[in-house]
Amino acid sequence: MSTAQPIRMTRRGPGLDSLLGAVAEGIDQGLVPVELFNDEDVFRAEMERIFARTWVFVAHETEIPNKGDFVLRRIGLDSVIVSRDDTGKVNVMSSHCRHRGTQVCLTDRGNATHFKCPYHGWTYKNNGEWAGAPHMREAYGEKLDAKEWGLLKAPRVDSHQGFIFASLSAEGPSLKEHLGGAAWVLDTICGLHPGGVRVVGSPERSILRADWKSGAENFAGDSYHIDTGHWSNEVTGYARGTRENNHMVRRLVLDGGHGFLCHALEQMGGPFLHLWGYPPHVQAQFDLSKMDEVQVKLLNENPPTIGNIFPNLSYLRVPSTAEAGKPPAVTTTFRQWQPLEPGLMEIWNWQFTFDFMSEEDTQHGYAVGQYIFSSSGMFEQDDTVLWEGIPRAGKSVWHRKAETMLHYRQTGIGTDAQRKPEPDWKGPGEFYNDGFGEFGQLNFYRQWLQLMRQDPEGAR
Repeated sequence: MSTAQPIRMTRRGPGLDSLLGAVAEGIDQGLVPVELFNDEDVFRAEMERIFARTWVFVAHETEIPNKGDFVLRRIGLDSVIVSRDDTGKVNVMSSHCRHRGTQVCLTDRGNATHFKCPYHGWTYKNNGEWAGAPHMREAYGEKLDAKEWGLLKAPRVDSHQGFIFASLSAEGPSLKEHLGGAAWVLDTICGLHPGGVRVVGSPERSILRADWKSGAENFAGDSYHIDTGHWSNEVTGYARGTRENNHMVRRLVLDGGHGFLCHALEQMGGPFLHLWGYPPHVQAQFDLSKMDEVQVKLLNENPPTIGNIFPNLSYLRVPSTAEAGKPPAVTTTFRQWQPLEPGLMEIWNWQFTFDFMSEEDTQHGYAVGQYIFSSSGMFEQDDTVLWEGIPRAGKSVWHRKAETMLHYRQTGIGTDAQRKPEPDWKGPGEFYNDGFGEFGQLNFYRQWLQLMRQDPEGAR
């Protein structure tokens, strides 16, 4: 017999505050208003209260290994240059000129000592300092203050396992505090060798008519969709056993809105899937001596396969193959769900390899990664076509008038109400031993709500 309580919601009024109130009222019942996925006020507030305040991933150190190297990235809607200056320091700075606002860098990556605005020629050093302008004496009479007129710089830049994060707010939690237990998982994923991981090529980018939160929440904890959303892979024979997926998933729910899924891979496929299925010659290079006991146990039994670091950096590492009869390879991707406008995002997809791995192994893993999780990948096509329907519901006049709430209630129905985290778990966060229950998604939205309800002028 179901133990679910009846749903009683206060009718929503107009405005952002009313909508956030509906989120607060519904979230413990597992309910989220549909407007969250396509609303001008929500989107604008997300840019101000989340992306302009919290820590956001901008690059990996291996993308800018040398002095003068730079990549062009985004924090929310802000275009930023991530550069390694002439002293070797990493800087994150706005790409917009202080003279008239024109974008000074239009190149995705490169190496430069200076950036020159194409409009009037104002020039900046690769650390963001103002360097000069044409016709200085005639135009200004004297040299301008280099520090006053330099490019805007992110007040805080830090990294973990080579992943560079920036915060546009001078105040707030440190990166270590922001990551919390997610740093422990990153160490488990990337710290298997002293050389760490490196990026393979530039990030692939594609536009999707979906809200950035759909990608983030999916990777934070949605294993429930696998046997339906990815059923085509079962039918074609590419991936077997999708109906058993939820029984082989373990979920890790972390403070700060972060969440990971871990798979009992050896139970699913046999001993050859130990440590994600890396081949023996690769596993022989791994060093687990710096891992704690819980990390080692996790690696040996339920290695992390999918996850999201709040707000919009997701991870996937799975074994697969791109061709029948060929040996499998392990692919590692990190991707960002970059917001563009309400109901529209850009997916940035990086592939990684361990620094010690051969070019042959690296390219094999890259090819498999493109085959399964890229803009034309077998699994990614399934996800993205489904996510595109959500913002259409979010903009629907019918659904808005009906004050539709989307359903995240596995935790409150029947036997699922009894589902509890493992009491003997010694690692960070809460650990659940199966894939049912939408704990990771609700955890994501609780963090989202906490930041969205802060005073817009606070924490600046």
